[in-house]
Amino acid sequence: MKTFCLLLISFVAALSTSLAKPPSGFVSLFNGENLDGWWGAKTEDPDQWMSLSTDEFQKKWEASQIDIHKHWSVENGELVNDGKGLFLTTNKNYGDFELLLEYKTVAGADSGIYLRGVPQIQIWDSTKEGGKWKLGADKGSGGLWNNGPKGAPGRDPLVKADKPLGEWNKFHITMRGNLVTVILNEKLVVDEAPLINYWDRKTPIDKRKPLRDKGPIQLQTHGGEIRWRNIYVKELAASCCDPGDEVGYVSIFNGKNLDGWKGPLSNYEVKDGVLSCLKGKGGTIYTERKFKDFSVKLEFKLPAGGNNGLAIRYPGKGNAAYHGMCELQVLDNTHPRYAKLDPRQFHGSAYGIVAAKKGFLKKVGEWNEQEVIVRGSTITVFLNDEIILDADLSKVKTFMADKQHPGLSLKEGHFGFAGHNDPVAFRNIRIKELH
Repeated sequence: MKTFCLLLISFVAALSTSLAKPPSGFVSLFNGENLDGWWGAKTEDPDQWMSLSTDEFQKKWEASQIDIHKHWSVENGELVNDGKGLFLTTNKNYGDFELLLEYKTVAGADSGIYLRGVPQIQIWDSTKEGGKWKLGADKGSGGLWNNGPKGAPGRDPLVKADKPLGEWNKFHITMRGNLVTVILNEKLVVDEAPLINYWDRKTPIDKRKPLRDKGPIQLQTHGGEIRWRNIYVKELAASCCDPGDEVGYVSIFNGKNLDGWKGPLSNYEVKDGVLSCLKGKGGTIYTERKFKDFSVKLEFKLPAGGNNGLAIRYPGKGNAAYHGMCELQVLDNTHPRYAKLDPRQFHGSAYGIVAAKKGFLKKVGEWNEQEVIVRGSTITVFLNDEIILDADLSKVKTFMADKQHPGLSLKEGHFGFAGHNDPVAFRNIRIKELH
């Protein structure tokens, strides 16, 4: 009797662990009892089945139920796959979200998590005995495996964070726009890397179609048993720059004054939480702190024909476009006076070096959201959740009048604003150092 009681207590404890209550703001994707809320799909572009008629999709959905009930089961509140069959796919499609889940693999396992139907956050048996070190399993799980060759942003995890084989691993995944952050077992393994559109992979990266606004979350099957539990999702407001849901960012503008900034501060004003260049004034103001690799997020508003710039790794003197790493244009290039402008001077461009894609600015007088990611000599720019620039400046041989850019060798510098006589406004300016 005593042995039975101990076994019962152990069972109840295990079950209560696997059926934990969702954290505040999250909802459960798995009820611990059956496959309600899921259907089955494979590695297929969601555009294909989203374009089906209601009747056609219903047939596809029903056929998938037969398959997933053959290869997926529930044991003691755990979701179990036998390594075969269709991928478990949420009935609901998601835009920006946070995803929490736990998984446990067996020897030789290989799986992943698809975000909006796009592959994938990789899951490995990361041991040498698993036989997949040549593919990258030696670096651990959590990387954006389909982002491209070695060295592509987010493709390999920053650190190996896998637990020993047979133990439960815990993911915290955040997706905003194209950007994915992955925390595995409390360690940061992907730091706001853009998820590449796998379905447009034959097109150069800077010309690919943006990801779908919404798509399913999928749990991949790939040749070995894998178990899942505590699968929770929280939908986020569709904004790349909502300070409420960010990790690791600090404000570099207090909304009241220019404490912490240097340069011609009298040429700028602060009012109602907004920093603006005074009309007819200019010059580069910059943070007292220097930064190496970083991500900066901000909002800006342009007047008609407005011109300003983001000073990247500015040395504290000279022209931001020539003496810093670069100046990223902040410009109303829709104005007629810029009709014949060099494309390398459009909004978001690395001034005089690489042109950004046009067409994603909001109307004059509306607030835009922008993020800039600087890693080494590579700069990525997101404007209103669209990627408009992704370039390695060290691979650009010419600079405007065929001169080598003098600031590319800078490994660190200040962040700032290069005013050009127009009242361009900025707010919600925050930065995160990248490691």
